[in-house]
Amino acid sequence: MDTRRLILVLIFTFSSFMLWENWQKYNQPKPAVETAAAGQAAGSAPVPSASLQGKAAPVSPTASLPASTAETFTVSTDLLKATISTQGGDLVSLELLKYKEHDNKARNFVLFDAKHQYMAQGGLIGEGLPTHRSTFTRVAGASELAEGAEELKVRLETAEQNGIKVAKVLTFKRGSYLIDVNWEIANGSDKAIAPHAYFQLQRNDVAPAGETAMVSTFTGPAVFTETEKYQKVDFSAIADNKAKFAKTADNGWLAMVQHYFVAAVVPKENTPREFYMRKLEGGNIFQAGVIVPVADIAPGAKGETAVGLYAGPQEQSALKQVASGLDLVVDYGWLTVVAAPIFWALEAIHKLVGNWGWAIVVLTIGIKAVFYPLSAASYKSMAKMKLLTPRLMQLKERFSDDKQRLNQEMMKLYQTEKVNPLGGCLPILIQIPVFIALYWVLLGAVEMRDAPWIGWITDLASPDPYFILPVIMMASMFIQTKLNPTPPDPIQAKVMMAMPLIFGVMFFWFPAGLVLYWVVNNVLSIAQQWQITRMIDAGSKAANDAKA
Repeated sequence: MDTRRLILVLIFTFSSFMLWENWQKYNQPKPAVETAAAGQAAGSAPVPSASLQGKAAPVSPTASLPASTAETFTVSTDLLKATISTQGGDLVSLELLKYKEHDNKARNFVLFDAKHQYMAQGGLIGEGLPTHRSTFTRVAGASELAEGAEELKVRLETAEQNGIKVAKVLTFKRGSYLIDVNWEIANGSDKAIAPHAYFQLQRNDVAPAGETAMVSTFTGPAVFTETEKYQKVDFSAIADNKAKFAKTADNGWLAMVQHYFVAAVVPKENTPREFYMRKLEGGNIFQAGVIVPVADIAPGAKGETAVGLYAGPQEQSALKQVASGLDLVVDYGWLTVVAAPIFWALEAIHKLVGNWGWAIVVLTIGIKAVFYPLSAASYKSMAKMKLLTPRLMQLKERFSDDKQRLNQEMMKLYQTEKVNPLGGCLPILIQIPVFIALYWVLLGAVEMRDAPWIGWITDLASPDPYFILPVIMMASMFIQTKLNPTPPDPIQAKVMMAMPLIFGVMFFWFPAGLVLYWVVNNVLSIAQQWQITRMIDAGSKAANDAKA
């Protein structure tokens, strides 16, 4: 296959991939399990299904102050700063101290924030029990993780009602984004109670900063169970009451996913749970949560229930320790089987070299070495095709009016010279899945966010601010074009010369890490192709001299 067809195949394949990914996002398939009811009011607690209720009798929540007038206070650890509201004990702001904003590197990244109405809420379901709209009082305690301490506990309590006293305890841990959320219930009434606890994540449907047409990832809720596995749910499906996901299980978790970061509610294993999602009235605000039962509490007895709340970066090693399958929120799509080993190799290299940029360079060299035989076959075919170009031009001139005869003579020439016109294409096509998988690795790995390489490249997950790498890539593609066979058609030749410019402009908006991979790969390809072409030319000259 000539160079023109090769480049067109690459363009068609990559374009088809991008279109397919966006179509898949728009038409996300869902497992055939019905969702919980949507459209409840913002002030209502969820209602567990009959299978989960047992003897429980869920009622409407108690009245409370609006969120805008509730008091808040801030606590901090070595990794985060959390703002907690006395209304429901909700986490209404969560600042990640080790990460910076996308558009302003002077400010820390805030995961839970008012801009997106993003917060973690929770409450109890049962007569007279507090919900996420109830008012709590903070019990005096430390607001900062003390030096040498491993955890910081924040305790909030409600006023006793019908003899029942409730406390909500948030436990923050050193070196961890996992927060323990615990409900303590003291039943001082004269009858047994069987409450339920719910934990939910609230957010609007606006994608985080940094999302573009070229770099677009999933934003929305997701559910994981051992039976149904990882299920993403689109906001639009929730709004239309068409969302489908696993509703009940005794394992799994619920998360709110966005690019690089995730908040996930993880109940204890082997505990019955019910997942729900709903759109609130009066705006594009959504809630996704999980309901868990609390064991019956006899008069004068105490009961409790707890979940883990992970709110932080999608660091795969940390996510695997929190819950089974939680690392799947780093979504590589249908090429996970290829992308996962690539990230493992990239992470292993990073541990040796200490820099993600150089890790990409080393990984590129390694991938190039693995595919060396295929690349060599491709470049040998191209080199032989380049030697045949003058003779192909002559055939084109002789049989310009007879296309059938021209094709016959060209095939005859290929057979005589033992050249496979497809030889230059197939090896490249085999490597395309690796390139696409690496694209998703570099796009989805939070480790690349704000990771510097050298000089002007201070964030491998963002485009090159001065477009230096894309320009170098264009230059390398231009050199490759010169090394390839020249198309017989002058128009085709001009199109081929324009390809580096077209690709280079497109890569202006790609992550610098991906462009770095492409540049290194091109430089290695040029060296390999030049060497092989030189050897083929020398062999051809020697053969001609021998015939003379």
